Amino acid sequence: MSINSHRLQVLVFVASLLFSGLSHALDKPSGPVILRITGAVSQPNNLQQAHFDMSMLHAFEQHSFTTQTPWYNDPVTFSGPLLRDVLAAAGAKGESMSAVALNDYRTEIPFQDAIKYDLIVATTMNGQAMSVREKGPLFLVYPFDSKAELQAATYYNRSAWQLRSLQIK
Repeated sequence: MSINSHRLQVLVFVASLLFSGLSHALDKPSGPVILRITGAVSQPNNLQQAHFDMSMLHAFEQHSFTTQTPWYNDPVTFSGPLLRDVLAAAGAKGESMSAVALNDYRTEIPFQDAIKYDLIVATTMNGQAMSVREKGPLFLVYPFDSKAELQAATYYNRSAWQLRSLQIK
C-alpha cells in the first residue's frame, strides 16, 4: 500500500468519526446485545458503552472475503461489517483495543489495524450464521489471504472468535 493510499484511508476514517458526531445518536439495540464497545466511546447508547444487537450489525454495509485460516482445512468465506465502520458508529478512538471472547480469551489489537486492514466482524461463515460451537456468533477476522504480512502468528492471534466485547484504550 502506498503512503498516499494509507493517508487516504486514515482521512476517510477520521472523517467518518467526525461526521458520526453530527448524525443522530447510536440507536439502542432492540434484540439481545451481542457486542459491547467500552472505553473511549463518544457515541454511547447504554451509559458510557456502545451496545449492538445482530440486526444493528446487519444494518451496516456487509463485506465478504474468502481466506485460508489455521482453524479450518479449507478456505472459508466470512461476511459482516468492517470493524472500522462499527468503531466509527460508536465514535471509538484510541491507540489499541482488547477483543474479549465469550470464554474470556483476550487479545490486544492496535487500533490502526482497523484502519489499515479490512477486518470483518463476521456474522456469517460460508453464508450461515455461526453458533457458539462454530466460533460464533461473532468472529473478528483479518483477510489473511489479501496480504502476505497477514499470514503470520501475530495476526492469527489477534483474531477473536466468539467475540463479546471490544475495550478501546
